Amino acid sequence: MTELPPPPDRDDAPDPRLRLRILFGDSAMLGPGKAELLDRIAETGSIAAAGRAMAMSYKRAWSLVEEMNHAFRAPLVERNRGGTRGGGARLTETGVRVLSHYRRVERAAAAAGAEDIAALKSLLSDMSQEK
Repeated sequence: MTELPPPPDRDDAPDPRLRLRILFGDSAMLGPGKAELLDRIAETGSIAAAGRAMAMSYKRAWSLVEEMNHAFRAPLVERNRGGTRGGGARLTETGVRVLSHYRRVERAAAAAGAEDIAALKSLLSDMSQEK
């Protein structure tokens, strides 16, 4: 299985940060929320735990997983039903590849836009005084 790149640092996100959403036609989309959900499923082995970590209901997390599973040629997440040891979920090979590609595009976009993002930041007003 392909190794996943590390997710962006969630606690100390740089300011400013770039959030990338990729639209595939009118019906399919991959963005930071779905990518984080995939990361957390990979980390926890559970759709429910991944959703809880994101303050999201299981129903919402499962709905997003279903959207992603239907949008791609092969499912991104495989679910195992509960039993004596409980259920679980894992990223499929396709899920690992999709997440890896998304993270590479994210890094490339951030690198390509770093100079302009810094220029935009320098033009911002001092917002520390505003409430």
